[in-house]
Amino acid sequence: MFNRYENISYAESPFGTLNQFVAKTFGWMFAGLLVTFAAAVGTVSTGAFVMLFNTGLVFALTIAELILVLVLSARITKLQPSTATAMFFVYAVLNGINLSVYFIAYDLSTLILAFLVGAVYFGVMAVYGANTQRDLLGWAPKLMGGLVALIVTALVGGLFGLLFGISFGFLDVVYCGLSVLLFMGMTAYDTQMLKHHYAYFGGDAAMLQKASIFGALNLYLDFINIFLYIVRILGRNRDN
Repeated sequence: MFNRYENISYAESPFGTLNQFVAKTFGWMFAGLLVTFAAAVGTVSTGAFVMLFNTGLVFALTIAELILVLVLSARITKLQPSTATAMFFVYAVLNGINLSVYFIAYDLSTLILAFLVGAVYFGVMAVYGANTQRDLLGWAPKLMGGLVALIVTALVGGLFGLLFGISFGFLDVVYCGLSVLLFMGMTAYDTQMLKHHYAYFGGDAAMLQKASIFGALNLYLDFINIFLYIVRILGRNRDN
């Protein structure tokens, strides 16, 4: 439903102006990132990381993450705004716990550099998506196809690596680089979609609140994926 856009002019809404809507959506996204970071640091510093991975609870948390994303995506129009908001932050906490492994696998300088580079890439594409006069809705099938291709490639590569002990070396760097480009494109697309959400739900404050949370979730996932793939590239380069 959020991908539907009709040529409805922007109007004053109970939620505020378009700029206020976009600013609030990015505010939700940044808040989610802070919660994720705090959860990751807390998991490592308290030693909960060891318990979660030794008991296999981390896999249950991963499943819970997937369920939350699916519910938010499929039932966002039916959820109460407060429920959608709570689910977004619960997801941010669970994701932070699962991503705590990166604070152990990589040194802090690598993580900081990856964050700064990722922030620049994300910021450039978000600005492009917000200001370009080009309609990016046509990107949707290509981006979705690219995402499916990346997932299939990761599964096949992981299976071959597990069964045959194959190390893909430079090909893994190429894979990560293409993944970064894909999520940069998704950043521009998801940023422009905020305008379509505002235009479509401009007179409904409750729906705009939920559209804001949904948009924040998409942008949050874009940034997290850009960051993680850059971490992998930097980590591999330093290992070599």
